[in-house]
Amino acid sequence: MTATPHTRPGRWIDGWDPEDDRFWERTGRRVARRNLWLSILSEHIGFSVWSVWSVMVLFMSPAIGLDFDASEKFLLTTVPNLVGALLRLPYSYAVTRFGGRNWTVLSTSALLVPTGLTCYFVQQPGTPLGVFLLLGALTGIGGGNFASSMTNITAFFPQRSQGWALGLNAGGGNIGVAVIQLVGLLVIATAGGTSPALVAAVYLPLIVLAALLAALFMDNIDAVVAAPGAQLQVARDRHCWWISLLYVGTFGSFIGYGFAFGLVLQSQFDFTPLQAAGCTFLGPLLGSLSRPIGGRLSDRFGGARVTFWNFLGMAAATGLLLVASAMASFPLYLAAFVALFVLTGVGNGSVFKMIPALFAKRAEREVTAGADAASAFAAGRRLSGALMGVAGAVGALGGVFINLTFRASFGGAAASGDAALWTFLGFYVLCVVVTWAVYLRRELAEPVSEPRTAVAEGARSA
Repeated sequence: MTATPHTRPGRWIDGWDPEDDRFWERTGRRVARRNLWLSILSEHIGFSVWSVWSVMVLFMSPAIGLDFDASEKFLLTTVPNLVGALLRLPYSYAVTRFGGRNWTVLSTSALLVPTGLTCYFVQQPGTPLGVFLLLGALTGIGGGNFASSMTNITAFFPQRSQGWALGLNAGGGNIGVAVIQLVGLLVIATAGGTSPALVAAVYLPLIVLAALLAALFMDNIDAVVAAPGAQLQVARDRHCWWISLLYVGTFGSFIGYGFAFGLVLQSQFDFTPLQAAGCTFLGPLLGSLSRPIGGRLSDRFGGARVTFWNFLGMAAATGLLLVASAMASFPLYLAAFVALFVLTGVGNGSVFKMIPALFAKRAEREVTAGADAASAFAAGRRLSGALMGVAGAVGALGGVFINLTFRASFGGAAASGDAALWTFLGFYVLCVVVTWAVYLRRELAEPVSEPRTAVAEGARSA
């Protein structure tokens, strides 16, 4: 019989058990959804701050005393991407030590530092590149918020609903990439291309509001707290690296293209800042909105199936980009890029859905072999959260690869993005092969139903 959850000071809830249907229907769903929406808000702002340099580079011109070439601008978009990726592991670990509410308040409040400094220095003519690289590194802390948020939210929801919940949480955060680009477009259209500080200034009161709401209304739950060593344990699992590779292809593409899209349009089609900003928001916006769709489709059809077909679509969209580049057709290029963004979002949702499903199936097999159900499923949830942190970190490094590859491609003799696109096409084909060989072939040979019943029984026996 499952113990009744109870609260203690610091907004802690002990005995959290979303697989207990009676608890879930009575109070669990309401509490989980409240935490989900507040998590989305904080993660959304984190993504916006993380992505601020994808907008700032569009403003940099002799008109404001900041004249950098394309290679230097691609470097400026690479640094925050790198730092955000590296911080995902410690952020994922931190939420399991300090609690989801506590870490959300701290990590959100910390965004005030890079945002305030960016407001100041981006309006100082003659500021050297090194200062902006340091500021870019500081804004990278916003990228770490994703890992802690996802690790926290997965513990709130039952396994049967995690695809939807994780997709919604991640999609709401990802959309911050598009929103800050819309803010940049609005600033350029109304105040001109000489007021980049306004873009960052918009977020200062929002950061304070998000941190305050998290402190007042979010909860810490004991289910997210893990003993030290979960990340090291999961790193020894071969699935950790296969899943991480697939997430490089989906999320790495999303965040990498999100940072680079405006610069690609400027470099490929000689766009002005206003023209580039008018297009860059569309891809990240639709890519963010499609992430919950990927999670929902995976809840129904299985993460491996959705991921396999999604990578085929990403390869096709990349091929279409090469055709558009050869034809010098901007409408076709934009359409193909937007389609690629949408598919990255679907793939983000489907790959992350594979993680809890993978450990739930493993727990089912252990229970069938005679293991204690409560221990097996508790270990599965613990390792699932750890793998989300590892995969999130490794996947985000794909964005660094995207930006460095574009930097090399546009810096070459041809001064086009085609060499980069051929590289990405080859990687997506590799992901198709890996998804089929490691996951889909086995799943088709031996279909496994959703582990809803077994998970619930295992949890109830705790």
